[in-house]
Amino acid sequence: MSSVHSCTKALASLQRPRQLQHAWRLQSNMANNTFSTSSIMAGNRAIVYNTNGDPARVLSAFSFPELPPPPPDTVNIRFLLAPINPADINVIEGVYPMKPEPDVFLSQAKDHPLFVGGNEGLGKVIDVGEGVVGLQKDDWVVMTKAQSGTWSSAKNVALSDVLKVPKQDLSEAQAATITVNPPTAYNMLHDFAQLVKGDWIVQNGANSAVGQAVIQIAAAKGYKTINFIRDRYGVELLKQHLKLLGATHVVAYDELTEKSLRAKVKTWTGGKDIRLGLNCVSGNTTTLMARLLGNNAHLVSYGAMSKEPLSLPTSLFIFKNLACHGFWQSRWYSDKSLEKRQELLKTLTALMREGKLQGPDYEVLTIGGTESDDSASAKIRDLAARLGQGMYGKKVLLKVEETVT
Repeated sequence: MSSVHSCTKALASLQRPRQLQHAWRLQSNMANNTFSTSSIMAGNRAIVYNTNGDPARVLSAFSFPELPPPPPDTVNIRFLLAPINPADINVIEGVYPMKPEPDVFLSQAKDHPLFVGGNEGLGKVIDVGEGVVGLQKDDWVVMTKAQSGTWSSAKNVALSDVLKVPKQDLSEAQAATITVNPPTAYNMLHDFAQLVKGDWIVQNGANSAVGQAVIQIAAAKGYKTINFIRDRYGVELLKQHLKLLGATHVVAYDELTEKSLRAKVKTWTGGKDIRLGLNCVSGNTTTLMARLLGNNAHLVSYGAMSKEPLSLPTSLFIFKNLACHGFWQSRWYSDKSLEKRQELLKTLTALMREGKLQGPDYEVLTIGGTESDDSASAKIRDLAARLGQGMYGKKVLLKVEETVT
């Protein structure tokens, strides 16, 4: 090796952050888009990818050093729990409209960008930078910046990208899932139809995390709900669970094709118009559900789990004056002030403390600190494969532990 080449390599090494020097000895397997480290366990770990595709193929665990002290107006946080939401999977697949930014700190170790999965999560402040006001060590925070990369053990974040969450009477799981599904439910119930106590709502995907939040918030407000779900093994137990949450009626999608359903619904409502419909499925089931809506109703779509288009009879617009809307919680956050975001968080935490808003049924997947990156990568890909089958049944919360030397 020439002396010029040796000097160039040495200079390039010195230009890297001190925390990265000698800590990462990385090997890249570009054939299957995986990453692995040497036997050195560097202190932290993240679930990453460098190209879009099937999460069961492109996700990998990636170890990295302890974070340096936070720069001014930033904080270092330790993630406690981070949900795996359907939108997170869509982001990795490359089909979600909002694209993440590469993680600058991690990408310095590679000659290509690395993206950290996850949009939502609960963090604990472990260090604060100069100029930070309103946060101190051990405070809980949630992310307000979309696609922040929460599937990690630790991260440095700007003060403007987090909101403090009071710990009192909240579980880690409740706090970790408070920024996506409950706000979606709350805002759809309040931003379109001006509902009053005793009004009726109809929704599909009622067993989803958003659907269960809709049921509970509606019950707390005195609204009544008709909830459609897919027929499946154990459907009667699911119906009982949703009714315990506050659902007025729970109906399988198959009944939408029965001619007697409309008369049955009219009996349930006492002839009162259904004012609001919430759709996360689309396709024919939503077309049939929309026919149950009354005059001047609002149909709000926030998903399309069937991957089929939404098709509605023209008669609903002409004779019933149906209004259709789309809702995206990320847009709501980008359009609203910090004060509005804080107000919403305060409202939701109050409902949780009062026992009126439970979190979804969940399980925690722990990426243990003593596991190798290869083992952790296999675990996360196996989970992604099972989630991709669409019948998992529970919300999965990811806990990525600090690595152990």
